Amino acid sequence: MSTSPDTEAQLPGEYAEALAAFAEELRVHRNASEHTVRNYLSDVRTLLTFLIDDDGHLPLDAIELGNLRQWLLAQSRSGAAPATTARRIAAVRAFCAFCTRHQLMRSNPALRLASPRKASRLPAVLQQRHVDAVMQHTETEPSEVTARTDPEETGETERSPKDEALRLRDAALLELLYATGARVSEIAALHTTSIDTDRRLVTVMGKGSKERRVPFGLPAQRALRAWLQRGRPVLENDRTARDATALFLGARGGRIDVRQIRSVVHTATAGLPDSPELSPHGLRHSAATHMIENGADLREVQEFLGHASLSSTQIYTHVSLGRLAESYRQAHPRA
Repeated sequence: MSTSPDTEAQLPGEYAEALAAFAEELRVHRNASEHTVRNYLSDVRTLLTFLIDDDGHLPLDAIELGNLRQWLLAQSRSGAAPATTARRIAAVRAFCAFCTRHQLMRSNPALRLASPRKASRLPAVLQQRHVDAVMQHTETEPSEVTARTDPEETGETERSPKDEALRLRDAALLELLYATGARVSEIAALHTTSIDTDRRLVTVMGKGSKERRVPFGLPAQRALRAWLQRGRPVLENDRTARDATALFLGARGGRIDVRQIRSVVHTATAGLPDSPELSPHGLRHSAATHMIENGADLREVQEFLGHASLSSTQIYTHVSLGRLAESYRQAHPRA
């Protein structure tokens, strides 16, 4: 059986038609995000490609648990990480369930397909003093774009309006990421109408197009007002932005993307002593962990983060217990 990647167009007709119907199921009936749809289709395609050999393809209604296990073994031998394999299994389970419901398979061969155990890895988080340092630094320092400007070379002793606008944007971006614990994709997708600065609320569109309203504090309110009043008008005048209502803009006036946000977070946290290398998701982890440490109820944090399951939120109790263990080792006489 084949283990090389293939395209949907090269799949046998039976496979291609089933995959197209599965894609419609994900988009229309399960309201899955386009990111999830792409991943699931790609993952199922790895199985279907595996089931093709020189003699043709294995019919859908002939696929058995043994075939799925052989595919899993090939995944393992190819060096796929346990987390990747677990995601592919989830996609194949959903595909097989879909095929069974629509009589494309006589029975579901994936019901007894076991997932590999994923190593439990605690997320990197900042200490609260590091968060304070990041926010204070951004209030006074230029953005990454400004940092590349040498006053001795340009003759400028003050920031340009564009550089100042980028600084205000970065400050508002970092404050909102930490204040709301929102995912980086959720922040990138925000509109100016998503923010209610007077009531200090942001409306976020989460996974599965589920909307939630998240509060934010006074520091984020001040930073957002400064960005909206003094920063954003400078950048939106650079060109006619396609996303005229985008909350956060890039240097050229278009909607900021996830890659740019990652760069802002990395630049802001890179110089902190004794702090982990951080991504935007690390600020989300940090916000949730600090809420737990300061007495927030786990279910409240679940709602705050937009987790569908409480089990997804429980990792933050593990992080806090890790901090407790470290404090114990440092402070207890018989640790």
